[in-house]
Amino acid sequence: MKLETLNFFDKVYQVARLIPYGKVTSYGAIAKYLGAARSARMVGYAMNGSSGKDVPAHRVVNRKGLLTGKHHFDGTNLMQQLLESEGIEVVENQIQNLESVYWDPSKEL
Repeated sequence: MKLETLNFFDKVYQVARLIPYGKVTSYGAIAKYLGAARSARMVGYAMNGSSGKDVPAHRVVNRKGLLTGKHHFDGTNLMQQLLESEGIEVVENQIQNLESVYWDPSKEL
């Protein structure tokens, strides 16, 4: 994947588009993959601005599996509903069995 000519947000979107159906990753994992390990918050900002860009932002959660970005989705529980439609179990805004659905771009790409 050619990322060097893209700005940081576009790089984040490119990586997020590669997260497989039924899997999730974390803001920090994307930041680390992009060589900006301390920029998890910037990845979050990118996800907040991803509406209309064909980015599966619902698949990006915090390192503990919490749906910290859920308030940026239209509807009451849209982020959770999207994850559950992919077979991911969510209880009280936290992904259950995170290790079984976690996708690490540094290992997979």
